Amino acid sequence: MSGSPTRVFIARLAGIAVFTPAGDQVGRVRDAVVSLRTDIKAPRVLGLVVEVQPRRPVFLPITRVTTIESDAIVFDGRLNMRRFQARDSETLVIGEMLDRTVTLEDSGEELSVVDVAMEQTRTKDWLITKVAVRRGTGRGLRRRRGETSVVDWESVRGFQIIEEGQGAASLIAAFERLKPADLANVIHELTAKRRGEVAAALDDERLADVLEELPEDDQVEILGKLEAGRAADVLDAMNPDDAADLLGELPTEQREQLLTLMEPEEAAPVRRLLSYADNTAGGMMTTDPVIVPPDATVAEALALIRNPDLNPALAAQVYVCRPPAETPTGRYLGTVHFQRLLREPPASLVSGVVDNELDPLRPGMPLETVSSHLATYNLVAVAVVDEDGRLLGAVTVDDVLDHLLPEDWRHSVLTPHTEDVDDPEEEAVRSQ
Repeated sequence: MSGSPTRVFIARLAGIAVFTPAGDQVGRVRDAVVSLRTDIKAPRVLGLVVEVQPRRPVFLPITRVTTIESDAIVFDGRLNMRRFQARDSETLVIGEMLDRTVTLEDSGEELSVVDVAMEQTRTKDWLITKVAVRRGTGRGLRRRRGETSVVDWESVRGFQIIEEGQGAASLIAAFERLKPADLANVIHELTAKRRGEVAAALDDERLADVLEELPEDDQVEILGKLEAGRAADVLDAMNPDDAADLLGELPTEQREQLLTLMEPEEAAPVRRLLSYADNTAGGMMTTDPVIVPPDATVAEALALIRNPDLNPALAAQVYVCRPPAETPTGRYLGTVHFQRLLREPPASLVSGVVDNELDPLRPGMPLETVSSHLATYNLVAVAVVDEDGRLLGAVTVDDVLDHLLPEDWRHSVLTPHTEDVDDPEEEAVRSQ
């Protein structure tokens, strides 16, 4: 493997781009697959899990990798696009081995795994030879708690034992730069045990962002493993429409318990959303659009939509309403599109550039009407107003697509049949 280092720490490969010999990027590394043999015998590395678009994990045999660099991996160009599924005899390094508690054989000291290193042998096999560990208990060797060191694979025991309550700090660190949607895809591919452990280790805001991107069955499973108070805190951090969708999947008693535990100001909009049918404007809308009073300036409106945490569809327009500014607002006066804001003097008032010819939606309008309205007027979001003329929220195009696509669209991407075939070389590698 010309140009490659002789020792590679696998957690550092997470997120690295994977290229063909011609320089075309096909995806990014998400994990490595090994075959655990015994605690003493070094595991053989079988290959890498590569995520290709759109968010599909596939198996790349290590025998096809030609170059490993700090910012790129090159393979021979042959890649089976069949969706990867770990076999009973296989272990994911990042997903399952990191954060395990192992024991140093000589001293009995308990250590936490933060990374493992693979090295290529003279026979061109890649084996796990080193383990990066963090000392946690302070027992055994006289080292400070939290100190990290590298030990030989043969000197530690415990990888074969199923550990309950395994941590997830090192796994999360390996993927800390991922966007919530990409981290959600990683978590979806983990075992139910590891999903629960990762959820327990994530902070409330990050877990809320990830839950919003997961399929409903994963959401319900993860929320059900959290202590009720923590679950309510996570729901507080979610967008009200996403929290309502998740709560709508729960039994009535559990839903009411969590709503009671949520902060009152966070629970109130969620309760309103739950009162609408799922496939209506009211059921799809968010209750937190960008709202300004009629005496707000263009500069003030632009400052609000510059918020980097704002959904791009919601940032495309602001809604002008009389006080109060929280939904349900005072009288809705109209919409101002961000392109119009960019063309106006910063000191001018938004009330002078309102588009009041665009009719808002009513909360009971069905999905078909909402989608037709967005398509007809080339909109990415539209206001939802009640019979008293108060703004209730806004429906965005991504929420509409979420309801138009199949329920399992996030993780049921199909690939051409010609690419989804048996691969003799892959089978030979994974059967070793």
